[in-house]
Amino acid sequence: MFAVLAQAGTATRPQLASLARLSKPTVSSAVAELEGVHLAAHSGTSSGGTGRSAAVYRLGPAAGAVLAVDLGPALTRVRGCALDGSLLAEAAGPREDAADVVREALGALPADAPLRTIVVAVGDVAAPQRVRPATAKAGPVFDTVTVALPSGVPVHLENNVNCAALAELHEGSARGRDTFGYLRIGVGIGLGIVVGGRVLRGANGAAGELARLPYPWDDDREPRHEALEEYIGARSLLRRAAESWPEADGPCPESTERLFALAGEGRAAARAVVGRHGTDVGRLAAAVTAVLDPGLIVLGGSTGADAQVLAGVRAELDRLSWPTEVITGTLGELGTVVGAARLAVARGVQTVTEAARAKD
Repeated sequence: MFAVLAQAGTATRPQLASLARLSKPTVSSAVAELEGVHLAAHSGTSSGGTGRSAAVYRLGPAAGAVLAVDLGPALTRVRGCALDGSLLAEAAGPREDAADVVREALGALPADAPLRTIVVAVGDVAAPQRVRPATAKAGPVFDTVTVALPSGVPVHLENNVNCAALAELHEGSARGRDTFGYLRIGVGIGLGIVVGGRVLRGANGAAGELARLPYPWDDDREPRHEALEEYIGARSLLRRAAESWPEADGPCPESTERLFALAGEGRAAARAVVGRHGTDVGRLAAAVTAVLDPGLIVLGGSTGADAQVLAGVRAELDRLSWPTEVITGTLGELGTVVGAARLAVARGVQTVTEAARAKD
């Protein structure tokens, strides 16, 4: 009943009975028990068509909160949510200030709300992650970033691209589609695989780690570790721009944002580099389609989500593979923390219900 109420947000006892497919007396007893331990609370009344009113319930203060942390390459984003998914706190700041960002979000959570779980989105869950319990002097360490997390709270690591894929599934451009691939192209590359409405993680939690694809395949060159990411990633994109940039066009752009802006203005050199990038991403999309046949590919990431890349991806995918819809994600850089928060809420509800079963 707690899980049903968390999913509903607010509901009357008749509504809960319908959602849970339980009898009204059973629901009344369960709600009374939840109220007794402050996991549910009365939040007003609702008038029905017959003129009779019904009590409306929501989660109580003892339900608690969860925390989602996105340790991005440059920026850390944090969200705190109640177990019904409502936003309680959020903060953002430079990656090197991750501990301060987490501390700010924690400080904004209700003081009487127990923290149920924490989900941390990282770049590669298959890579060794140094994690240690929080102490007075230091907190858990993720990729050399010290994050002060409260002790005694379960911490779950999740791939950042998987989180973004989950967000696009429920709140973004893939709503209504239960199978698709979320292809993120930026500083790195990655794929979130959604099949039957669920994120596919793989035996090692590393499904979709496209950086590990062998590259290049050539008679005269051996594949190198993560060479494909090195080639398609933003750093190589800027390097190729510098190599081909004509002196007459002035200084070569030092950021992908500037490169894409110049391409949008019609600068030939920039358009050529961006056009080739779209073709390269399209080839990667063709490889994804050959393996998964997802029917839909959602493009994301700092370069992959740019509208100028979309046409090239579609054209190359049409040339190399069978018809597959390609669209751009709508949540942008917020996708990872939004998806991580959704996972944290699900984990938090599970923490409460599992604790109740253990007592039983």
